[in-house]
Amino acid sequence: MRAANLFFLLLGVFALCVPLLGIYPVFMMKLLCFAMFACAYNLLLGFGGMLSFGHAAFFGSSAYATAWLATARGWDAAPAILAGVAASALVGLLVGLIAIRRRGIYFAMITLALAQLIYFVCLEAPFTGGENGLQGVPRGTVFGVLPLKSDVLLYYLVLAAFVAQYLFIRRVVHSPFGQVLKAIRDNEPRAISLGYDVNRYRLLAFVLSATLAGFAGSLKTIVLSFATLSDVQQAASGEVILMTLLGGMGTFFGPVAGAAVVVTLQEYLSEIVGGWVTVIIGAVFVACVLTFRRGIVGAMAAWRRSTPDG
Repeated sequence: MRAANLFFLLLGVFALCVPLLGIYPVFMMKLLCFAMFACAYNLLLGFGGMLSFGHAAFFGSSAYATAWLATARGWDAAPAILAGVAASALVGLLVGLIAIRRRGIYFAMITLALAQLIYFVCLEAPFTGGENGLQGVPRGTVFGVLPLKSDVLLYYLVLAAFVAQYLFIRRVVHSPFGQVLKAIRDNEPRAISLGYDVNRYRLLAFVLSATLAGFAGSLKTIVLSFATLSDVQQAASGEVILMTLLGGMGTFFGPVAGAAVVVTLQEYLSEIVGGWVTVIIGAVFVACVLTFRRGIVGAMAAWRRSTPDG
């Protein structure tokens, strides 16, 4: 426990000192946004046991909603983000009402099909910019008080949002709702026999995960100043699954570690090896699956429990 506390303390100090260390703040903000996306997905898969192949639909729909409101309607950053989150929650509710009645691969295929539907809406709708997406999204201000032109200021706001979401997910998982959700994941027939409305819990978890994923998508749009088809396409859904499994499904910090590995490889290797970065990430994933079946963080936690001092 002391080692874990020391690790998080050092990580917190590092995060606060990022602008002083010469690390590009925009890269760190992108990493934090995808870490939030992975944590939101882990709530559904790791703690709810629901495999979704279309979670990019919520990430991207929120990104597009925020971008359109900020560019076409001139909304400020904060209300545009809140509206984007509301849009992702609504999409999550509609998708969840359809998909939640099925289990296993049928559930996954329904989420994939509906996500592809949203992708084609973003591709063909006149207000989404088609293949070009929505470019030049202004950062604006926070409630007309804090201008977000400064990368350093925006970094600390994104860092605060990440910490808030991370702590919120921990609180949800440790709450009575989270305990019931894990019980449904581990033994659904027993949860039904105890009188729990399984579909209601699953739907609430699905909508909550979609909402948090949308929050990450809206922040990403403000940070990078654009929303494109890459936010809603199937590859983004595959990447968040990869991040979650690579870091450790069902752990709190695992998705963060997985997102850090994937985003860092994409950022720094793409300039060197080009499109081969996807092959390298796939090879890293296969190596980790063969070596650490519980993911990086899951394997480390299991090792600590097996040691005499663990």
